[in-house]
Amino acid sequence: MKRTLFIVLAVIAVFLIIGFSFTSMVSKRAAISDNVSRDFGYGSGGGAPPVLEAPAAQAPLAPDSSVSGAQDAFNSSGQVVQERLVIENADLTIVIKDPKARMKEIADLAKGMGGFVVSSNLYQDTSTGKELPQGNIVIRVPSEKLDEALAKIKEGAVDVPHENRSGQDVTSQYVDLQAQLTAKQAAEKKLLEIMDKATRAEDVLAIYLQVQSVQTEIEQLKGQIKYLDESAALSAISVQLIAEESTQPIQVGPWKPEGAAKQAIQDLIFFFQNFVDFLIRFALLTLPALILIAIPLFIVYLIGRAAYRRFLKPRVIVEEAKSEEVKK
Repeated sequence: MKRTLFIVLAVIAVFLIIGFSFTSMVSKRAAISDNVSRDFGYGSGGGAPPVLEAPAAQAPLAPDSSVSGAQDAFNSSGQVVQERLVIENADLTIVIKDPKARMKEIADLAKGMGGFVVSSNLYQDTSTGKELPQGNIVIRVPSEKLDEALAKIKEGAVDVPHENRSGQDVTSQYVDLQAQLTAKQAAEKKLLEIMDKATRAEDVLAIYLQVQSVQTEIEQLKGQIKYLDESAALSAISVQLIAEESTQPIQVGPWKPEGAAKQAIQDLIFFFQNFVDFLIRFALLTLPALILIAIPLFIVYLIGRAAYRRFLKPRVIVEEAKSEEVKK
């Protein structure tokens, strides 16, 4: 009797362990699916992406800037000297009273200088215990107006805890791209001349494919040159805006027991909700899963018990009887 009870308890324990493992795996898989849906925007819980403002007014480029790039100068011997091409960017953090209003002022500043807003994001910071507006904005302004833009952005700021300005000299890269472009354009011209003189169709086709490949490389080089031109002409400024109130020291107010009582009641309500959710999940998911797992295991247990009674138990009884006779 004790042995049978022990076997039953062991089987139930195995059922419970397998059941809880199964339900935990199902819950994790469901959570992963929810996260993937939110990340890719398929679910309703995904946050909206930062609002991007379209460029208002691009800075005017020099004629044929995709090929000529920065203006060239001539030295005393008549040789062309490439002026330095430097990409200047800046990022800073300012503490102000109203981040939302200042973000609009910075956007208007960029448009007024002939630049545009790349991205802007306004959100609520709750790290101090209450909601305080904070934001990030990235703008582009003409590089010659970078100092003026930084000075106006910092006007009226309570504090500027961080400011960084960087410059990248891309002159050598720019000159190399122009040299490659000149060589490719010369190769294109030569191939077109050869194709005009070709008479056989297969020769024309082979040369045409080469021309297409060279023209693709030319367009890529022009795109890289244009990117360097525009990056040097328009400097990027990244500004993080922090509310002044969030930088103030924490003030310890008077003790209010009614606040603790309200919090305790709210926590109790949350506990009750979680407990009811657990009971619902147990009744609808865990219990049916345990039953589905228990049925085949119980059948195996019955077969094993029947086999034990059929083959092993009589042998044990006979051996016990023989041992009793020997003792007598």
